[in-house]
Amino acid sequence: MNMELLMQNVTYALMAVGVAAFLVSCITQVIKDLPWVTKIPTSVVALCVSLILCPVAVVIACQYYNIVIEWYYIFASFIAAFIVYLVATGGWERVTEIWQRSKYSKQ
Repeated sequence: MNMELLMQNVTYALMAVGVAAFLVSCITQVIKDLPWVTKIPTSVVALCVSLILCPVAVVIACQYYNIVIEWYYIFASFIAAFIVYLVATGGWERVTEIWQRSKYSKQ
């Protein structure tokens, strides 16, 4: 794989995560004040919104680009939903903290 193509795909993936996290944050802010949602913690609402939004976005993207929807696309979108949830609720700081804890250090 070409390094330029790899960097382009990584950039697109980060952009998609950022846009999805922004949408999750906006939708969560709008629906968290609804009467039947006020008793649920905001982080749970954000997780549910993320778990709904990401698979829907994958299906819409596959329909737009005329790609056959495979089962692993949907499975990957659920995994991406947790990343989007982390970014939407804790920001990049929490993601980088998890990354730093999981890295090998020579101490």
